Amino acid sequence: MFTQLNPPLPVFIVDRGKGLAMGVIDYGPEHHLIWVTALDENGEIWCAPNPKVRMQGNWTMGREVPEAEFGGLGD
Repeated sequence: MFTQLNPPLPVFIVDRGKGLAMGVIDYGPEHHLIWVTALDENGEIWCAPNPKVRMQGNWTMGREVPEAEFGGLGD
């Protein structure tokens, strides 16, 4: 099943960078969700497995920046 995200969600893909998730693919209970994401840096579109996807930090919402997003350097 494919679900279009409206609005897209700002995410961080481990080993790829920041982007906007436009959709989610669900192949069923034996598989990870797959996040269809357009990367900010180069416009590439990647289908990333759920364990590699993190929400981007959002100060207003009280969500800290994921450690992978800043290379483990701290705030």
